Amino acid sequence: MRESSRIAAVQSPVIPVVADMIRQCPGTISLGQGVVHYGPPPQALASISTFLADPENHKYKPVDGVPALREKLAQKLRDENGIQTGQGSSLMVTAGGNMAFMNALLVIADPGDEIIIQTPYYFNHEMAIAMANCRPVLVPTDECYQLRIDAIRSAISPRTRAIVTISPNNPTGAVYPEQALREVNRLCAERGIYHIHDEAYENFVFGDAIHFSPGRMPGSAAHTISLFSFSKAYGFASWRIGYMVFPSELHVGIKKIQDTILICAPVISQYAAAGALEAGSEFIRGKIAGMAEVRALVSESLGELRGICSAPKADGAFYFLLRLDSEIPPLALVERLVREHRVAAIPGNAFGIHKGCTLRIAYGALQAETAAEAMRRLVSGLKEIVGT
Repeated sequence: MRESSRIAAVQSPVIPVVADMIRQCPGTISLGQGVVHYGPPPQALASISTFLADPENHKYKPVDGVPALREKLAQKLRDENGIQTGQGSSLMVTAGGNMAFMNALLVIADPGDEIIIQTPYYFNHEMAIAMANCRPVLVPTDECYQLRIDAIRSAISPRTRAIVTISPNNPTGAVYPEQALREVNRLCAERGIYHIHDEAYENFVFGDAIHFSPGRMPGSAAHTISLFSFSKAYGFASWRIGYMVFPSELHVGIKKIQDTILICAPVISQYAAAGALEAGSEFIRGKIAGMAEVRALVSESLGELRGICSAPKADGAFYFLLRLDSEIPPLALVERLVREHRVAAIPGNAFGIHKGCTLRIAYGALQAETAAEAMRRLVSGLKEIVGT
């Protein structure tokens, strides 16, 4: 008896590994998992009573999502992203952004096909590609973690089915300029491949950075798959609600996939999501204003590590991806930080960086006082471990 060789070849998620280290060292402050410190808005919780009032809601609901949520999502997409649904594009509610990515992957690719992803990559994307018996083609980003269009173009082969971009980016915090995303989208149109664009962190932009949805480009509907999530902006991580916009010609195929794996996203969570949209962008802006203060604190603290650490510009999401002047294996460094300094981060090799020592730090889950203490521990720890 043995497990599938396909699954055995997939990397193990690093988040549970670090979480186990944290459990063994009580008092550790985590700069690890990418979650926010707040929960859903009151309107989301109030919507649950509406769900409970109708016994029919305990039965299966449409694969695409409940109509009330889909209508609100269509309006949000028009108003905030400039994306029109129903004109060659379809909309589906999913169980989080990861499921939306898997739906997209399974509907467009056959075993052995290639999917271009940017390095550093989001590890669940790379894992999904391997699980689908496809080949991830890794294209390095530049020194500032920005897209290298020429390198992407050179990586396209006859087996390429899609180019994946994430902006604002996990794990780097980079925000891709509109022009770069337009170039990728046009390249996909020219080569007859899909542009899968993950916008889970669309609301988390700081300073002069601007979020851009390539799905709004004229003529992009036939080759663009846009992925979204409630997990971050609305504090919905455990509620498992995401959604996707995709070419209508893929609709039947994606319904087959979702009906088989899930049937429909949790209906109680869909009602809560519809309530969250009533709170809307005003709720999100209030939360991000506070997060901007924490981001500034983290950035200032990183300045104390000049000489042993560099942190490229990160104007989005709630991450910094640190490059350390050290040959210590990243996971070993994380283990020492947890054990000796009670602060946790995520090793960069989980994101496909196998040269040098890198760490991802996440500040979304922390408020100012805790963030200050976490950064004091991180700076002290890195100075002691790496600076020696």
